[in-house]
Amino acid sequence: MKTKILAGLLALSAAACTSPGEPQSNSAPQAEPMEMAFKSQEKAPALSDYWYQGKAEINRYTLSQNRYQDIHPGEAIAIFVTEDFLTDKHVKNDNYTNPNSTGALKTNLLRRFPTGLYDYSIMTSVFTPVNAQAFPQTLKVATAAQDWCGQAFMQLNYEGGQYRMQLRSYFENEGDQEASIPYAVLEDELFNRIRINPDGLPTGPVKVIPSTVVIRLKHLPFQAYQAKGSLSDYSGSRFQGAGLRSYTLEYPKLQRTLEIVFEQEPPYRIVGWTDAYPSAFDQKVRTTVAQLDTTILEPYWKYNRLEDMSRRSSLKLSAFPGTAGQ
Repeated sequence: MKTKILAGLLALSAAACTSPGEPQSNSAPQAEPMEMAFKSQEKAPALSDYWYQGKAEINRYTLSQNRYQDIHPGEAIAIFVTEDFLTDKHVKNDNYTNPNSTGALKTNLLRRFPTGLYDYSIMTSVFTPVNAQAFPQTLKVATAAQDWCGQAFMQLNYEGGQYRMQLRSYFENEGDQEASIPYAVLEDELFNRIRINPDGLPTGPVKVIPSTVVIRLKHLPFQAYQAKGSLSDYSGSRFQGAGLRSYTLEYPKLQRTLEIVFEQEPPYRIVGWTDAYPSAFDQKVRTTVAQLDTTILEPYWKYNRLEDMSRRSSLKLSAFPGTAGQ
């Protein structure tokens, strides 16, 4: 995929990190007749006006992250926004000169946590078309992970019935890699799918490509794993709220269970998640937990001046996650 962009357009794009009105859908549908992993897409309601206010939904979560042989304090920020997405270049439609465009729901999910002296910053971006009949597959996932040892970048692009993976890593055993595997459900797309149509989530046996974050943290091979999905009313006590639902993925081979808890009414706000799997060194199962603290709707891209720093307090953002107040 060619991603060569003129320097002048980069400057324009940087100045226009904006959410337009209702996204376009001019692009031709995906040509590959894939089996629909997500159910009831033809009956899925259109996204409500909630998503077309020219604002992003920003959520701050208290994070307890499984890493090494401990659970580390931190924070997660999930940003949901609609935008127009080019289906041939797999980038945001900035210039509106390319007809291959469709509306997409984008998740930017940031995780920040210290591990002892040093810290991690991990960001995942996911682009899922809102017109699931024309574009049933999530088109792109990109994850960048940084810690004091170095950094890694992993990207997935849907092309011709496959997900093409690119990896750039500082680890000798990984280095630079490219690979393709047949279409499977992406764990990374589940937040978007919940926000669009939770009743379409796959239940029962399903092939799933694990989260790119978990692939990075556990250095897993890029492949789909057999999993079991289940959707039910939430019956636990960890997450608070009326009328909550739960989506669970169990990966027997990975000894891993992911649970995402969300509100049953649109816009299906995600109130938290748990992710239990064996830690890297001692193989003891520990659980990552993210619990929702605050949600705001803001055109955040407009607030980039020094005096706008005060707005961060409304989200309870930490300057140094896990160490604030110490």
